Amino acid sequence: MPPGLLVRFINREPPTAVDLSLLYLICFGVGLLFAIISALFAGVFGGGDGPAHADTAHAEAGFGTNDMPGFSALSPTTLASFVTAFGGFGMIFAKIPLLASPWLSAPLAALGGLVVAAGVLGLFRKLFSAMQSSSEGRVGALVGHDATVETPIPAHGVGEISYVQGGSRYNAPARADGGREIAAGTSVRIARIVGTQFYVTTD
Repeated sequence: MPPGLLVRFINREPPTAVDLSLLYLICFGVGLLFAIISALFAGVFGGGDGPAHADTAHAEAGFGTNDMPGFSALSPTTLASFVTAFGGFGMIFAKIPLLASPWLSAPLAALGGLVVAAGVLGLFRKLFSAMQSSSEGRVGALVGHDATVETPIPAHGVGEISYVQGGSRYNAPARADGGREIAAGTSVRIARIVGTQFYVTTD
């Protein structure tokens, strides 16, 4: 920034109601557009926060993690909610004579934006928590189910099994319960599931 422009910026007068009205309108439009884009492309660009191998294990087991990201206070959706609400509340307060002053409308709009963002954050965390609990319950229900070894399981190593659930076939990485070797094509039973790791047995 040129020195002259920087000086004028530092010495400029406080923002007028017209300045803030334009700012509110821009924030509302940009925030709303960003929220729509984020919602449309969340499935393309989103992902879990866990390690890559954990995501792969869940996906191979039939339970993808892209629909259950770690929803944080600084997530795009939360930030877009704040910016949109800030602009919306700002435009409303700017139309109220008692609150039209920039020194009143701006703080109130910011407070309203924080409340809305906090509400969105709480709602999505609750939804994602319920979805994750449901997914973990479905994974836990696999214990005792029959499966077939697709990739040989070496002694104390990891192979791959396939199993059928809900009429669909899924693959998952698996270890032998007890650490012994199991050949491909062997019928096994899912003995337990620890985290994302399947343990199978021939007993």
